[in-house]
Amino acid sequence: MAKQLPTGRVRRAAKVGRLAGGQTARGYATKAANLTRSAEGRRSAAERRQLQAAEQIFEVLGQMKGAAMKVGQVASFVDTGAFPPEFQERVQAKLAELREAAPRVPFERMRKVMEDDLGEPLESAFAEFGTEAVAAASIGQVYRARLDDGREVAVKVQYPGVAQAVRADLQNLGLIMRVAKRIAPGMDAKAMTREIRERLTDELDYEHEAQQHRAFARTWRGHPFIYVPPVVTELCSEHVLVTEWVDGRGFEEVKAMDRTVRDRFGEIVFRFFFGSLYRNGHFSGDPHPGNYRLMRDDRVAFMDFGMTKRVSREDLDAEVRAIRAAMEGNAVELHRRLGAMGFFDPADERVTPEAVFEHFHDVTAWYMEDREVTITRELVARVLIDFGDPRSRHWQLMRRETMPPQAMLGRRMEALTLGVLGQLEATANWHLIAREWLFDDPPSTELGALERPFHSRVAA
Repeated sequence: MAKQLPTGRVRRAAKVGRLAGGQTARGYATKAANLTRSAEGRRSAAERRQLQAAEQIFEVLGQMKGAAMKVGQVASFVDTGAFPPEFQERVQAKLAELREAAPRVPFERMRKVMEDDLGEPLESAFAEFGTEAVAAASIGQVYRARLDDGREVAVKVQYPGVAQAVRADLQNLGLIMRVAKRIAPGMDAKAMTREIRERLTDELDYEHEAQQHRAFARTWRGHPFIYVPPVVTELCSEHVLVTEWVDGRGFEEVKAMDRTVRDRFGEIVFRFFFGSLYRNGHFSGDPHPGNYRLMRDDRVAFMDFGMTKRVSREDLDAEVRAIRAAMEGNAVELHRRLGAMGFFDPADERVTPEAVFEHFHDVTAWYMEDREVTITRELVARVLIDFGDPRSRHWQLMRRETMPPQAMLGRRMEALTLGVLGQLEATANWHLIAREWLFDDPPSTELGALERPFHSRVAA
């Protein structure tokens, strides 16, 4: 039987504190041993310790759930390139475990949450209910059930006590971030802390998530290759979210398929997450691979809308004008527009147009340049280092920059989407695809031509 979720601040802080202390002690031991090692021996020892630390951190944060696990999930995508090539598969296996196989809470405890919220026994609300969880994540776990009308449904249930755990984690975020930085040394801990505080509270309210989910389902209804399953509103509550069930291949299966399938899947993921932002101003900020499935009819189903954001047309137009300036190679105009958006102090003479342009280019070249690009793990690592890592050649500039609150979740979405494309090793001319929603250019791929009538109909 699974251990009960620790919810108190002191108990959860102690759990993370022991982990942080253990990592520090092992670091000192490694430094002592390095005194008698060769340069190659020191390098190998450091790599082994980094991998062991990542495995232990993922395990502990995964067991804790709440904000602690959310930090682990996020960190698992922002710096996968930091590990040496021979360790990549072991690291990716650990990340898949963290995303897909968090420890389950016993069914009887989850049954009580559901029946308390629904106000009736499960046998009255559902014709059939599977007692084995089919998925688990940072806030809750998912069951498969059937309604009286025959519909198969996914029932997401919040862990008992997780709200208290999240509140405790929000008080302990400084300590949690200290641990997470060992996985992803380039992670912007301050920005991540602000984001988690703002977003995790919304994720605790499944009625809020149901509302966001319904909005996405309406927006994408009738799309030729993107599907958002409908919400069963009458069975949703603060701690229970019910949507129609979707059968399909998970991300790990898709990764093992041939290049044509992976390229198509990657393009759909890109079109959904980036297109949602720039076409609709309403996007999901949580593009980790557990949130979508490749269906039998080749559509891709997208789920989990607990972390979403609406962006004003004014802010989107400002972003698009900055992107256009960068595509045209106009460093002065890019500098002016990013300064006006709050990315840095326009009066700071050390933030020059040339430096800003070079940094912007290095982060966005994969979709700013008109050429076919295969998203490799090496490319992902290089881009994410330039997002905010001391190893970047732009580090001194980045120390003088900031991230406007309205842009933070969008940049996180872009970085995590890039990480997903890197795992797929997807290939496309991402520039031409992006121009479809940035500048209303004509379709550049078969998928673009297929969805053009849908977006034209929606716009009308």
